[in-house]
Amino acid sequence: MLALSRKKDESIIINNNIEITILEVKGDQVKIGVKAPKSVPVYRKEIYVQMEESNKEAAKSASQDNVEILKKLLDV
Repeated sequence: MLALSRKKDESIIINNNIEITILEVKGDQVKIGVKAPKSVPVYRKEIYVQMEESNKEAAKSASQDNVEILKKLLDV
């Protein structure tokens, strides 16, 4: 992991097309702004983790459902 120090209104650039700017610092909170192309999804990590877990559960459920459907079709 790369650790950088930035002050208010300072930025970093990622991959020539993503800009992260420090907008505000209040106590232990930092407000950041993200400028990225619309084709680049940007999520808070806790939301991203929830989405991953939900997708895994949906895929697991769908594959179990498919097995049951195949068993019925094949009279197994």
